Amino acid sequence: MKTKFLIQAAIIGAVYAVLTIGLSAVSYGPVQFRVSEALTVLPAFTPAAVPGLFTGCLVSNLLGPYGIVDAAAGSLATLLAAFLSYKFRKRQLLVPLPPVVANGVIIGAMLHYVYHVPNLLLCMGTVALGEGVICYAVGYPLIRLLNRYRGIFQ
Repeated sequence: MKTKFLIQAAIIGAVYAVLTIGLSAVSYGPVQFRVSEALTVLPAFTPAAVPGLFTGCLVSNLLGPYGIVDAAAGSLATLLAAFLSYKFRKRQLLVPLPPVVANGVIIGAMLHYVYHVPNLLLCMGTVALGEGVICYAVGYPLIRLLNRYRGIFQ
């Protein structure tokens, strides 16, 4: 792997973890607004964001209150979402959508089946709603801002 790829992945992972843990009051809980999820648009600019986001999510979930199940499910949801966001990079309005869907389905199901939160569809819907707010209200403007500075990722 190239040094630049590793550095970008490490920085993205670290920023994700710091944002999640630093804002733990809203990052962990029944209604989550992880500001760090706005970074899930970064695969539109660099493939290094895919492992970076996965690693950042893994670290923040391992240090979070929900344990290994959340670390595994959340990190895999983020990995899937980041990969799909990378695939949608040419259609930037769709880049924030994979994190909304992946987290809504995977984390919603985990909350229902593992933590016994009632009503599967409500779990999925509330997770997707929180994710959608962050990904489109913060993440999409981040895409537009970073488009001005596209050269820094090359």
